[in-house]
Amino acid sequence: MSFTYAQLKTAIQDYTENDETSFVTNLPLFIRIAEERILKNVQLSLFRKNATASTTASNKFLACPSDFLAPFSLSLAGTDGDKFFIDFKDPSFIQTYTPDATTTGSPKYYAVFDVDNFILAPTPNTTFTAELHYFYRPASLTAGADGGTTWLSENAEMALLYGALIEAYIYMKGEQDVMAMYNKRFEESLIGIKMLGEAKETTDEYRTGKVIRAKQ
Repeated sequence: MSFTYAQLKTAIQDYTENDETSFVTNLPLFIRIAEERILKNVQLSLFRKNATASTTASNKFLACPSDFLAPFSLSLAGTDGDKFFIDFKDPSFIQTYTPDATTTGSPKYYAVFDVDNFILAPTPNTTFTAELHYFYRPASLTAGADGGTTWLSENAEMALLYGALIEAYIYMKGEQDVMAMYNKRFEESLIGIKMLGEAKETTDEYRTGKVIRAKQ
């Protein structure tokens, strides 16, 4: 089972039996909020991405990708092509480690300086090729055409549906027992996605054995 954008909108209306104009107008919002809840509650390879860039000699800043949320790792490579990883730190550590930004060398540390930039320490003394592995926000199902799909709409359709229904029912100021049922179904769906993203995707049964979820 999977949803196209149009099918998910229709399902939300069918479940809530609501085709009022303002409700229909807000269907994309309900879906985006559900996507955001999944994004913030589950680690999936879907939410990981790699990007490359170049540092500039004597410039302590490195631009963040426009869709950056949080880092997993940052590696640098010099002219010899040898890659080395640098450690993630707090900006205060970076500025304490290299109080004089004119002090240059091969960077050992990095931090998120602001929404647009990383700060490196020491300041690069030459051009390095940077490879960032990071957590990002994938394009929403609502950004595409009615016939479009996303990984979540194809593989996490129940979580997406019930997450959107929760927001729809909040908008409708619906009955609490129905709201509780939607929330329960959403949380049950999240467990399955978490098993996939945080256990099955990150283990090898040959070496670690089968994934076993703790009993409730």
